[in-house]
Amino acid sequence: MFLEIMKQGGPVMWLILVCSLLAVFIFLERLFYLHRVQINVGDLVRGLVNVLRRNNIVEAISLCDDTPGPAAHVLRAAILAFEQGDENLRQAIDDAGLSEIPRLEAKMKILATIAYITPLLGLLGTVLGMIEVFHTITSRGAMVNASELANGIGMALFTTAAGLCVAIPCFIAYNYLVSRIESITLDMEKASSEIIHFFVHNKDKLKNES
Repeated sequence: MFLEIMKQGGPVMWLILVCSLLAVFIFLERLFYLHRVQINVGDLVRGLVNVLRRNNIVEAISLCDDTPGPAAHVLRAAILAFEQGDENLRQAIDDAGLSEIPRLEAKMKILATIAYITPLLGLLGTVLGMIEVFHTITSRGAMVNASELANGIGMALFTTAAGLCVAIPCFIAYNYLVSRIESITLDMEKASSEIIHFFVHNKDKLKNES
């Protein structure tokens, strides 16, 4: 049944199938990645604050290294900047964030592109199917029958349906992943603000204990 539908849909159906398989792979890969890097940022910040109150910079950096996710990397950059005497912690955090955001958004443009082009591929299949129908009518004239038109009409209908069946889940998957990325980005911002607040209000104490 599947192969029959693919054959009737023509070459465009195979393009749509490739797009659908690629979209599934990207969605699953991004889903697992985002699940792995999304952590409880509040617990991490509290743990770092407790360590830093003891002026144990090395342990704080080690804690960040052992914690997955962009929030830990951004906090590590802030701690290193403070240790090196850099007054502009926000700049260090922003620089670290610039390298983390592309990792979160990797392959997202491909998924969005698939969601956009698959209905167009379906439309292309529809046009090709109607061209085949008109070609059959032109060549056969009054002798044409319904079975001879079925291939072109089938191509038109199957490709349109297939394009929409791929595009709709892709849009849903894309928006879901975007919401997860925005949540992780917000966690990064909260963690950054909290660590800066800590360093600003404890700067003199930490430097005196150094």
